Amino acid sequence: MTVDQTLGDILAAAADGRFPPVDGGTTLVAQPGPRDAGVLAFTAHSVIFLDEDPDWLRATLAATDADPLGAAMNPAFLAALMARTGRSMNCVDLLTCAPALPGEPPLALREIEDPAHPRVARALKFRNDVRVWAADGGVLVLGRGVAGRWEAAIELDESARGQGLGAQLAIAARHLVPDGVIWAQQSPGNARSVRTFQAAGFRPVGAEALLLAH
Repeated sequence: MTVDQTLGDILAAAADGRFPPVDGGTTLVAQPGPRDAGVLAFTAHSVIFLDEDPDWLRATLAATDADPLGAAMNPAFLAALMARTGRSMNCVDLLTCAPALPGEPPLALREIEDPAHPRVARALKFRNDVRVWAADGGVLVLGRGVAGRWEAAIELDESARGQGLGAQLAIAARHLVPDGVIWAQQSPGNARSVRTFQAAGFRPVGAEALLLAH
């Protein structure tokens, strides 16, 4: 199914608890911009956001030797997308989101405004409007990612792990986001990160495979 609906529309609906139909189908939408392309998997429905020939996408998906419900996230299909587009990818992430919270974050933070700071420079490769805050033992990054959504990422010093700082930083993101929703991705194998964001009120929405332009 190819629709006029944008990826931003689909993400906004999912954040509000309104998901694509549980019908085993695949929706094709335009890329929200040159940087962002990839695949989203919801319950029994996938969304491909890629400016590519729809006939080729459907034929390649149909030829993938996998359960049709999961074919869009099958490694063979994702490899075909990378070969076709010349893009790469890191991994399939768990996509989560949480509503914004009012007021100031209950954590002492200092903003890092130096664009040459390594964490800022790295974040700018994947996001726009990046802002970075530091706490004793950790860093919080906010920026506009896929389809302009506000995304959060956190990093902790090894010495600060296991003390609840990660969840505090994730909660701080909910206070600092200039929108009604904040998004975050976690590698499913990184159970520590998954638990951290869930403890901060982030809930799973689906899976996401981003195709990275060189």
